[in-house]
Amino acid sequence: MKMTDILIVGGSAAGVTAAMTARKFHPNAEITLVRKEEKVLIPCGIPYIFGTIGTPEKNLIPDAGLEKNKVNKVIDEVVSIDKGAKTIATSGGETIGYERMILTTGSLPFIPRLPGIELDRVFPIQKDVDYLQGLLDTLKKVKDVVIIGGGFIGVEFADECRKMGTNVTVVELLPHCLFLACDESACEQAETRLAQRGIRTLANHRAEALLGNGKVEHVQLQGGEKLKANAVILGIGVTPNIALAEKAGLQVHERNGIYVDEFMRTSDSHIFAAGDCTQKRCYFTGRPSPLRLASIAAIEARIAAANLFGLRRRNAGAIGIFATQIADLALGSAGMTEKMARKADFEFVTGEASAPDKHPGCMPEMSDLTVKLVFDKNTGVLLGGQVHGGATTGEVTNFIGAIIQQKARAEEIATFQIGTHPALTASPIAYQIVNAAENALEKMR
Repeated sequence: MKMTDILIVGGSAAGVTAAMTARKFHPNAEITLVRKEEKVLIPCGIPYIFGTIGTPEKNLIPDAGLEKNKVNKVIDEVVSIDKGAKTIATSGGETIGYERMILTTGSLPFIPRLPGIELDRVFPIQKDVDYLQGLLDTLKKVKDVVIIGGGFIGVEFADECRKMGTNVTVVELLPHCLFLACDESACEQAETRLAQRGIRTLANHRAEALLGNGKVEHVQLQGGEKLKANAVILGIGVTPNIALAEKAGLQVHERNGIYVDEFMRTSDSHIFAAGDCTQKRCYFTGRPSPLRLASIAAIEARIAAANLFGLRRRNAGAIGIFATQIADLALGSAGMTEKMARKADFEFVTGEASAPDKHPGCMPEMSDLTVKLVFDKNTGVLLGGQVHGGATTGEVTNFIGAIIQQKARAEEIATFQIGTHPALTASPIAYQIVNAAENALEKMR
């Protein structure tokens, strides 16, 4: 039987980050990472395989970080955990003992119970190189693609499939695409840009059945309309992969994931967990959160790895920080939207500001950038923000996420000391985050 001080099960964003962080905190520990995949995909890059990158082989997490940090890599599948003996067994017949373990078993694509779901050319998004190569080969040969689900993954797949020359229709159950993460005005901008790209979006529509003889030929909508489909992509979310934890007797919730406390400990004090497989709590309300993001997985892994042999870090809860791009329009969202704040019973005000993201506005590659901020009306604390514009959108969204974590108030944001440069930022006079806060303060007075 092999022995290791720290055993990590799973090798995607959470697993790799956990291994590298564990080395920083435990320089002399024996660290072993077990994963079943020979090659590990970058999760957020998967849509871009199809129209931008061109092959799954260019969308891989390199093993260099594991090698540099002297992490033992085992390509095998863990099939059981013996908590009492502190060992795991693999499908290859190995037994490995551990002092501490981090489970990073990730998530599985959600597959709806639709008639015809078993037809050929119906593709849930699996994180597997060969599977995605098969999807890519199929998309090169088809003309009409229907994407069920209009969240970030669905919209990104739509844009990428369109780059391949296919006819694309997005079917979304909610009133708008991206409606779980963005307020209506941003959603409408996204849908307008999709239409300009030649992508049809059908919001407020439910897919009722997949039709075909052996392979999919149509998607039938509620109400009877049939959409021609040579291939169907399911982009309607994921479910936590809890089978191994549940079999081991750890506390789990079927929909929410493996129970973890604020230190990322499971119901067994020697086993931690991080990433899509774990339960999430909302940063603002403490209620269960459905968020599953690689960025959240990496932060949870950093917390878990630091706490293995002594509690150092706490998880304050998931804020939810997103960004995406459709053609030249980038959209970002951090924290609460208006509808989220309303649902959580916050009394809130908003402030909005638009300006060029460079100054003067005639600078090369300038884009108009709009920032909308949502504040608790009673305390002035920032609850969330949305951004849309050009290439700076992603980092502006991250900045909003950072100040949410600092519980910054509108008055503080309006008096931020900022650095500006004509080629890099908006003008100090028109700086969008500051002016959005000022506009919100005017409503609070």
